[in-house]
Parts: sequence; structure tokens; C-alpha cells
Amino acid sequence: MSTKYKFNNNTGIYFVSFAVVGWIDVFTRQVYRDLFLESLVYCRKEKRLNIHAWVLMSNHVHLIISSRTEGKLADVMRDLKKYTSYKILKEIRESKNESRKEWMMYLFAKAGKENSNNTNYQFWRQDNHPIELDAHSDMFAQRLNYIHNNPIEAGIVEKAEDYLYSSARDYQEGNGLIEIDVLQ
Repeated sequence: MSTKYKFNNNTGIYFVSFAVVGWIDVFTRQVYRDLFLESLVYCRKEKRLNIHAWVLMSNHVHLIISSRTEGKLADVMRDLKKYTSYKILKEIRESKNESRKEWMMYLFAKAGKENSNNTNYQFWRQDNHPIELDAHSDMFAQRLNYIHNNPIEAGIVEKAEDYLYSSARDYQEGNGLIEIDVLQ
């Protein structure tokens, strides 16, 4: 079995990326961003997930994470994606204001039917692409910069710390949306 793109070391630090199926721009709406961030905070507090860096873009997420326990990071990621997909799909389905509801639910249903792991809808793509990092390596610094510069590359902001949905402001100003675990 391949060990590429797997959480092989439960005490390791990992860069992970995951996207909405079809790269649908779900997170352009505040309500969906809030649901995702609430889940991330919950995982940090209750599942003992260390969040070293993060960015939430319109249709994907990048994280640098580790665990404060011997628990499996793969299980935490599975739970995070499962819960957020359930909550966000429910919110979309029940929304009276979501102008894209029919279109999005059609695409989520289509993706769900094409994947034997699902019964109805699929929100997140299956992969996370975890890459283990050494906290004091050039690769760690490169991934941290990649995460924080994602909104700049997308043309959303000129300075990384100006993007609200990222840990860049924690590294610059110390006043981000969620508490992060800065490595020394």
C-alpha cells in the first residue's frame, strides 16, 4: 500500500489541503465560512488539534496541523470534513436566501452518486494530500508562506494580514479569528 499522501506519523506536523467538489465557491457566503470555522475551533478544543496555520478560500482550505495527543490525525480530518459537509449542506438545503441552492445541490448530488463512498451528497473532495513537515525546515516556511500568500495570489488582498480568513494576521498582529498554535 502506498504511503504517499497519508498521515503516517500521528505526532507529526502536516500540511493539508482539501477542496469543495467541483471547486464550487461555497465560502463566498459568511454563514458557510462561520460553520467551517466553528468546526475548526471545536476540533482544536475537543479533539486536541493543533492549528499552526490556516486559510479558508472561496472553495478550498489549507492547514498546517498536528495533534496534542496520540490520536489519529486522519480521524480528526475525517470528522471535520464529515461534520462540516453535513452542516453546510443542511444550511444550503434549508436556506430561503441562497440563490445558488438548486445548482449547488444538483452538483453535490451528482458528485455523491459518482462516489461509492457516499449515499446522497458529496461536499468535500475525498483527498487531503497530507504532507509531513519538519517545523524547522525550509519546507515548513515555504508552506506557511504559501498558505498566507494564497489570498494575495488570488488577487483578494495586497497584504496577507489583511485577509480575515487566515492565520496570517496572527503571525503579524496576533488578532485572528481563531487561536493558533505557533511553533517555536
